[in-house]
Amino acid sequence: MVASKSGKPRQSNLRRSVSTVYYALFHCLAKCGADLLVGGTNAIRSEQAWKQVYRALEHNAAKKACKNQAIMKEFPRDIEDFANAFVTMQAKRHMADYDPSERLYKSSVLQDIADAEDVMDRFGRADVKDRRAFAAYVLFKTRT
Repeated sequence: MVASKSGKPRQSNLRRSVSTVYYALFHCLAKCGADLLVGGTNAIRSEQAWKQVYRALEHNAAKKACKNQAIMKEFPRDIEDFANAFVTMQAKRHMADYDPSERLYKSSVLQDIADAEDVMDRFGRADVKDRRAFAAYVLFKTRT
């Protein structure tokens, strides 16, 4: 959508791209939680349980968890970077979807895509115990 050969892409395409970047992060996190808490594709697992965990991720609850710097600083840098990108891209998605006066630029959207690919790659290479802890943290309510 962004890589237009005939000049500038349309604002609608840029907006759709920003939204897609956020949802790539969201689904990366949802899949991580389901795979690490129920089992990946090669595991003996309940498909219903896997879907339930995948669908349990809530946008606002995940954002709130990712913004909690007191807890996020306890995670490795790659997971903290993923959390920061999640929060940033959720805000950009809301702007792209709901603020018609906001002007988007191809260079910024391409940078968002590159940044998201980078944090998802680094997140995927983080230690499994840390990714599992992060998935549990964003999926389940913290009780004091």
